[in-house]
Amino acid sequence: MYRRRHLAAAALCTATLMTLAACGGGGGGSSSDDDGSPRAVPNTKGDGKTLTVWIMDGDYTEATIKAVNDQFTQATGARVDVQIQQWEGITTKISTALSTSGTPDVLDLGNTQVPGFAANGGLLDLTPYKNDLKQGRTWLAGLEEPATVDNALYAVPGFAGARAVIYNKKTWAAAGVTAAPTSYAELTAALDKVRAKNPAADFSPFYLPGQYWFAGLQFLWDAGGDIATTGGGTWQGGFATPAGQKGLTDFKTFQNAYSSKASQAIDTITPDQNQVFADGKTSAILSTTGSLGLIQKANPKIKPADLGTFPLPGLSGKAQPVMLGGSDWGIATKSDTPELALQWVKIAASPGVQDKNVFGVDGWIPNSTEGIQAAQGSVDELKKGFFTAALNSKATPAAAQWPTLEGDKSINQVFSAVASGAKSPADAGKEFDSHLETTLNGGK
Repeated sequence: MYRRRHLAAAALCTATLMTLAACGGGGGGSSSDDDGSPRAVPNTKGDGKTLTVWIMDGDYTEATIKAVNDQFTQATGARVDVQIQQWEGITTKISTALSTSGTPDVLDLGNTQVPGFAANGGLLDLTPYKNDLKQGRTWLAGLEEPATVDNALYAVPGFAGARAVIYNKKTWAAAGVTAAPTSYAELTAALDKVRAKNPAADFSPFYLPGQYWFAGLQFLWDAGGDIATTGGGTWQGGFATPAGQKGLTDFKTFQNAYSSKASQAIDTITPDQNQVFADGKTSAILSTTGSLGLIQKANPKIKPADLGTFPLPGLSGKAQPVMLGGSDWGIATKSDTPELALQWVKIAASPGVQDKNVFGVDGWIPNSTEGIQAAQGSVDELKKGFFTAALNSKATPAAAQWPTLEGDKSINQVFSAVASGAKSPADAGKEFDSHLETTLNGGK
């Protein structure tokens, strides 16, 4: 069933691209033949037309969207109808919109949402325009990989959010640690000193709940493992592989050594790991930039100068790969103006907008390694750890059924089962791989 859906989607996208190429006579299309060869985004005029763009509440500031719209209208003559969307029920709303007439032309999508909408034929195949849309930059893997299904590009990276270690500099300094670690050996040595200085039974040098699968994946990837690989249209799990087993074992070793025993089978929400940090029950957590403000809100005595951040070092000798959160821009297959939608998305992903607005105004991590490098000179010192961490990123499998594994929490349980000792890495890995393969290959 999956294969038929994908072929139907490909056929629909091909028809749209042929129309797009025919409409691009006024601009830079490098080829009028639908042979899949690279081509430039067409410079089509749109006087009198309106482009509808859906944007998720809180993703972009009005200033950033205005900057994109102003450039777009100046270039095309078309106006933009921006519609802010709420998160509640958005997946169903987008699915319905993409399957009906009058669909929005451009959609702001969560990066891991893209495979599902692409598999259902709702998103335009952007592969021929990929090089032009990149505009000389290298997109972050954690944004590009989930937007790439069966080697075809279905969305363009918009911005990223990454996880890094947040630590209490005062607590570490009291234990004799005055600099952020840059290697796994330095990290464990620092945590050993912190533990020696803080021997209370309810204190964790590094609070890392067992169900924290985002953290667990970093250990898996650092060991050279993959969640899953695909070949010949079939997904195969990676947790039972030698690299996967090493990753699970490395996670268990670190978690058991530095987090509390009570944390082995729980998630980051109950109790809230930000509150655990704010209460002084740990000296470090792995989290996103949002935790910085939440920690200080929970305990106003903690000042920005008391906090530090750094990428989590791995046993590999490098910073552990991180799974990015973030946003991609998709174009509806049923868009009435795909050539205008392409131009809008190209502007939104452009170096100018990324550097000046996505980072400079909104404070997000930009969509490329070059954008991060350009931002390093002006990014707030406290947030540098997140930007550096994003340079080495990975993603969940670009499979339509992946959300099922998040929804049933089996991805949480594989890590907590290993951390708690409820299952051996071998048994947990084999069991999860079997469930993953049944799920991701379901309906093919």
